Amino acid sequence: MIKFIEYLQTRMKTVIMVCIVLLVCIAAFAAAVDKSHAHTWVEQNIPFFWSIFGFCAAAALIGIARWFGKAGIQVPDDYYDHSIWLDDSDK
Repeated sequence: MIKFIEYLQTRMKTVIMVCIVLLVCIAAFAAAVDKSHAHTWVEQNIPFFWSIFGFCAAAALIGIARWFGKAGIQVPDDYYDHSIWLDDSDK
């Protein structure tokens, strides 16, 4: 896996171009979807609504999870290091 990541890092411009092409393909597909059976006003009138909605929802979930983790769920990296629990007289 590390070799694969290094391979992608050495070809960063290619990776970026592939991602851009993929996004353009997704946008073209979203624009070609038939909107005549849309249920709400936003589906009919806002282009790429569900793509934007999905991206915003994912970003919000990631932000909430990071905040929640830093609020006390995550333990320090040295949690299992017993020397932090011992005072100087116990060493």
